[in-house]
Amino acid sequence: MPISAVDSISPAFEHTKQQLLKPFRWGQWSRLALVGFLAGEMSSGGCSFNNFGGRTSTPRNSGQEFLPAGFPHIDPSKLAPYIGLIVVGAIAFVILIFVFIYINSIFRFILFDSVVRKNCTIREGWRKWRQPGRRFFLWQIVFQIATMMLFVILIGIPVGIALLLGWIQQPKAHMIPLVLGGIFLFFVFLFFVLVAMVIHVMAKDFLVPIMGLEGLDFADAWSRLLNMAKAEKGSYVFYMVMKAVLSVAAFVVFGIVALIIVLICAIPVGAAAAAIILLGKSAGLMWNAYTITLAVLAGMVALLVLLYVMSLILVPVIVFFPAYSIYFFASRYPALDALLHPPAPSAPSVVEPPPEPPPLLPTPEPIG
Repeated sequence: MPISAVDSISPAFEHTKQQLLKPFRWGQWSRLALVGFLAGEMSSGGCSFNNFGGRTSTPRNSGQEFLPAGFPHIDPSKLAPYIGLIVVGAIAFVILIFVFIYINSIFRFILFDSVVRKNCTIREGWRKWRQPGRRFFLWQIVFQIATMMLFVILIGIPVGIALLLGWIQQPKAHMIPLVLGGIFLFFVFLFFVLVAMVIHVMAKDFLVPIMGLEGLDFADAWSRLLNMAKAEKGSYVFYMVMKAVLSVAAFVVFGIVALIIVLICAIPVGAAAAAIILLGKSAGLMWNAYTITLAVLAGMVALLVLLYVMSLILVPVIVFFPAYSIYFFASRYPALDALLHPPAPSAPSVVEPPPEPPPLLPTPEPIG
């Protein structure tokens, strides 16, 4: 019988405790941290941190109204030696994005399997879930491209209309339509973001089990999932609401602790970076293509280390949210329920030996 989003919380908590603490295994904990980080599960707990910059003044001279105060003048001729480096960096960045999406797609299945079986094995999981992960990778590419195209349309069409009507060239004369249009565009954009988030959550929580257990491509899996969701629209909507509430709670409980620990770890990293820069300056090193590349690589390594430290703290979140979606969906998806609750092994039947034949009568002696 299907259970509600509220009733799924208790078994998910119990599942998390059993997998992480009964018994505690550091190897499992560290592997789950890596799998959760690569699967993108750290964002499920709402543990994202934004930098809030201070207010910057804007000068009113030289026509540079949009440059912050004190922004240095850049001679374009001095950028010529770095054009090749910038192009290579941009291409490498795009390639890294595709590589990460590919890895993320496969590790999404590895995390699902690790939570269901309460055992995390990365090497075996990669071999087992590589094919479903590739199909999910195609879905993520299609979803990302469609999202960017819709975003450009939502922003580009209203801006183009405003330009054609002359509202942007003379904003003071068209203040009312600009304000009303901005408010309307804000709510349209908010609705767009909400729909995109719902699709993303449904894909990683429900589409992954269907694609993994039935070997379907993303189109057939989406068709099956939507047919299942139509029968219980209210239950799935309430699940989304409950997951948002739980994400806020997870942010309060784990996010602040993770931020404090990351800041503590960042202090020695920052001190080491400052010391290296001072030593480089004293040795006469200058900023060039090689030193900039080395600095970027060192910064990326330091960032990855800090993110992994944060994922170690968030392992309970990494396990709980997939377990929560698994218990909610398993009561509606028999294939997942059979995997989550395998039948107990039957006791071996005792085979009785065949009865011994009756003893033979003694052979009578011959007469005479």
